[in-house]
Amino acid sequence: MKIIYKKIEVETEENTTVLELLKEPIEENKNTIACIVNNEVKPLNYVLQENDEVELLDTTSRDGARTYTRGLLFIMSMAFHKLYPEILLTVNYQLSSSMFCEIENGIVTEEMLEAIRQEMQNIIAQDLPIKKVEMKKEEAIEFIKRENTEIGKLQLENREKQEVSFYFCENYYNYFYGIMPISTGYIRLFDMMKYQNGFLIRYPSKTNPNEIKPYQEGKKLLATLQEYDDIIEILGIATLEQLNEKIRKGEGKEIILLSEALHEKKISQIADKITEDRRKRVVLIAGPSSSGKTTFAKRLGLQLRLNGVRPKTISVDNYFVEREQTPKDEFGNYNFEDLEAVDLKLLNEHLVKLLNGEEIQMPTFDFKEGKKYYTGKTMKLEEDEVLVMEGIHCLNDKLTPAIPKQQKFKIYISALTVLNIDYYNRISTTDTRIIRRTVRDSQFRGYDAQTTLSSWYSVAAGEEKNIFPFQEEADVMFNSSLVYEINALKDYALPLFSKIGKDKKEYAEAKRLCEFLKYFESLPIEDIPKNSLFRVKS
Repeated sequence: MKIIYKKIEVETEENTTVLELLKEPIEENKNTIACIVNNEVKPLNYVLQENDEVELLDTTSRDGARTYTRGLLFIMSMAFHKLYPEILLTVNYQLSSSMFCEIENGIVTEEMLEAIRQEMQNIIAQDLPIKKVEMKKEEAIEFIKRENTEIGKLQLENREKQEVSFYFCENYYNYFYGIMPISTGYIRLFDMMKYQNGFLIRYPSKTNPNEIKPYQEGKKLLATLQEYDDIIEILGIATLEQLNEKIRKGEGKEIILLSEALHEKKISQIADKITEDRRKRVVLIAGPSSSGKTTFAKRLGLQLRLNGVRPKTISVDNYFVEREQTPKDEFGNYNFEDLEAVDLKLLNEHLVKLLNGEEIQMPTFDFKEGKKYYTGKTMKLEEDEVLVMEGIHCLNDKLTPAIPKQQKFKIYISALTVLNIDYYNRISTTDTRIIRRTVRDSQFRGYDAQTTLSSWYSVAAGEEKNIFPFQEEADVMFNSSLVYEINALKDYALPLFSKIGKDKKEYAEAKRLCEFLKYFESLPIEDIPKNSLFRVKS
């Protein structure tokens, strides 16, 4: 039969796996870990069919990196099961190419981590097969009952799932959401370090797949995550299973009200901090796409008014350089996310004048023509007013070099998801933002899900360069995630992703997100306040 690899027809025998057919290129690139067949992510032991189109995935790709992390966590949990079978291990959240893990019924020690590290290296050295086993729901119910385990139980509640899957390695099993490496030998690099009251399991980044970089401390990010982690524990919602159960019991409205009250309290506290220091005249807000910047800025403005401070908004979008001066990327396309795309000289001149009480002529940037226009609109900053500005570069002092640091108050906002599917499978912050943006683009911009997904990772690349490196520069961080939001977005997002056909390269991501959304119990949105960050437009 014939298959297609690198757009070339290749002949092979029936019942041949991807690993068997493409053994040479797989061995040549040691970071190869999975593959895409007809726009679906598959393991390397996938049995090829006539006319299949195959692409190899290594750990520099997003799906390859996910597969690597999944495999590493599986091996780690297997090592804990062998050495410390009574320990309850939880994988909490991601920190700088690491997963922060805790032990709920014990204390993490250096001796424990060293023992686990050696056991993991032993498991990896043996190159043990990792096998996916699928069971009918009736079989799975009996299996879970017989094993007296909670592992994989959430799959039973998924009404659209006909089969339940587990991954087995020797006599160990676990459930992980997504494709797994076909054997333990595909995990080559990892490290562990004691951290806070738990530990970090560390792995290479997509950009540096052959090394583990020194850990970069993110104290403010960690503190923000821990704060929301504590709130979720108070609500009794540590996992998606617990959240779904509360919604089925009719407690959805209470969850919404508590989540919204937490947001309002945090926004009020931020407004108080700004008001306490009268030197702060410029409030700078930055965050990745679909983090809720615009809605947050409006709600912050209301809280500032309650404190006797009036906000005035200035938009960085009106300070782009003329089109002919716009920098270009390596492909020759205009790079509007580059700092040099902003007219820094004019922006800083205007900021200084405003802070000195002078009046400025406000520019309006026409994106179609690539020019600034002056329509007679003016602005002046009074004594009881602060300037609020949002944009991707706002945490970077190179955007506002003319403004003294003591006059700036920086806010980083992102949807930092802390709810997990279960104790080993976390809900990605990126997935939350993709789902948010897809629904927003459909409702407010007329874009379909394929358009959103096709542009997402170029947007993400800009965030990696221009936002995330500066997040620790913020005076405060605001977590815009809401524990209930994916449940509320499910019925809007699922039909959008379902429309993407198998012939589209975005199908693999759309299928993954569809399967992910099916785990969430639907939540009607009637009880969600109109000013909620759930109704995100930015």
